[in-house]
Amino acid sequence: MKVTIKDSHILKSVNPNVIQAHLQATGWQETGRIYNDAGAIWRLKKDAASEYEILLPLQHNLGDYAERISDILKTLSTVENRDQVDILSEFITNYPNLTVQGVVIQISTPSIDKLSGEIILLGEVFHKLREIKTELVDHDYILAIKAYQERLPIRYTGDLVKVDDHFILENPHNLQINHI
Repeated sequence: MKVTIKDSHILKSVNPNVIQAHLQATGWQETGRIYNDAGAIWRLKKDAASEYEILLPLQHNLGDYAERISDILKTLSTVENRDQVDILSEFITNYPNLTVQGVVIQISTPSIDKLSGEIILLGEVFHKLREIKTELVDHDYILAIKAYQERLPIRYTGDLVKVDDHFILENPHNLQINHI
C-alpha cells in the first residue's frame, strides 16, 4: 500500500537543506534556480527513457511549500521505490509539539543534585518504532520510573529533534501513564 503524506504541518517542518543533501547523495543534479532563488530545479536521468525533475522550494514562507514537499516525496517514492513515510522519516530533523506514545525501555541513574534523569522511550515516530531520549525532572521522572517498573505505556508531548539518526524529545511536558 502506498501512503501519501498530506499533513501540511509535517511537510512544513522539512528543511530544504536536508532534501538537497539527499538529492546530491543519490545522483540528482541541480540544473537551475527560479524566482530569485526561491526554488531550485533538480534533475535525475535514470536511463535513456526516464528523466525526473524536482522543484525544491528554498524558502519556508512560500505559500505552496507543503505542496512542493509533497510532490518531492511522490517523485522520490517512484524513483527510489520506497514508501513516502520512509523517505519523510529521513528528512524530519525537527518537529515541534509532537505527542509521543511508547514504553520506557531504559532509565539512567538520577542526578545527584536534583530528581531528574534521562529516559529512553520506544515509541512510534512517523510509522516506525524508534528510540527517543529525553530528560525528565521531578514528578515526571517518578512517573517514568513507575511506568518502567510496571511496563505501562506513557504519553508525553515535546519538540522532537533528530540528531545523527537519534531522536531527542526536548521540552517534554504533559507526561501521562496509560493504564491498560
